Amino acid sequence: MFPPPQRQVIELDSVPPKPRRFVFVLLDNFTMLSFAAALDCLRLANRMSQKKLYEWQVVGEGGETATCSTGTVFHLDGGLNDLHRDDTVVLCGGAEVQQATTKRLLSWLRREARKGLVMGGLCTATYTLAKAGLMDGKRATIHWENQDSFSEEFDEVELTKSVFTIDGNRLTTAGGTSSIDLFLQIIANDHGEELATAVADQQIYSSIRTDQDTQRLSVPTRIGVRHPKLSQVIQMMETNIEEPISPAILAKDVGMSTRQLERLFRRYLNRSPKRYYMELRLQKARNLLMQTEMSVINVALACGFASPSHFSKCYRAHYKTTPYRERGAQATRLSV
Repeated sequence: MFPPPQRQVIELDSVPPKPRRFVFVLLDNFTMLSFAAALDCLRLANRMSQKKLYEWQVVGEGGETATCSTGTVFHLDGGLNDLHRDDTVVLCGGAEVQQATTKRLLSWLRREARKGLVMGGLCTATYTLAKAGLMDGKRATIHWENQDSFSEEFDEVELTKSVFTIDGNRLTTAGGTSSIDLFLQIIANDHGEELATAVADQQIYSSIRTDQDTQRLSVPTRIGVRHPKLSQVIQMMETNIEEPISPAILAKDVGMSTRQLERLFRRYLNRSPKRYYMELRLQKARNLLMQTEMSVINVALACGFASPSHFSKCYRAHYKTTPYRERGAQATRLSV
């Protein structure tokens, strides 16, 4: 028989007279990982302090059930009811967040925001907060896959690539395990670093990130190549999609000839710089077609194509379908 584990208890200097309450709003097709990671931080903070520091309620539109992106159904504590001024609202987003952002939800958010509540968005739910007009002039982050479409739609939001942001009474995360980082920061701000560290230890979470950490892997790690000049060129390509830079200028900027750059791409990526750049632009175009209501011509311009016909030709060659058919297929999938 193993002896019972010795539970670590974190003694707090002071405890608030009542627990801080989090109201998790589950949007249709929400990502379970982001929600569960946030909730478990609060549970463990209570456990490690042996005090009820936090309590929570899980709600959603309709008030009965919510389904996550894996198909699992969650029973809710209630619907979109009136909240207290000291509640913290956390929206949990996921796939197809535009469809989950209903007029009723937006009206509720705007009404509750007028009370001055702290409001947060996990994963793609930053979109919902921005759609409600609650992120204007604020710093925010969102999952990297949604960054292109978000930037096109919300000029008034200062979008970052951070794993999470805290700007006044607005909280946002990039999704996945970044919920842990945000909620560890919340616990540290509320009750000290020692308790936050104890929660991280319980989760076997050894690399706590701050709002200065970016959500995506570095270029060398992502492409599996650690050649510094190649990484530099790819970074330049990624940040210059709307106005592409010629291979000759890219090569010159990193101190090599065009021929050397060609050889470098062929050796490590088995394609030419021009082809790699085109794939980056088409990938962004596909994201915009799938996630926004931008016209095909505006998508083409945002991705550096001078004409819709050239864009359509390149898109069809790469994806075996036209941008118009891609947009139509997406609409069909969402209506099913």
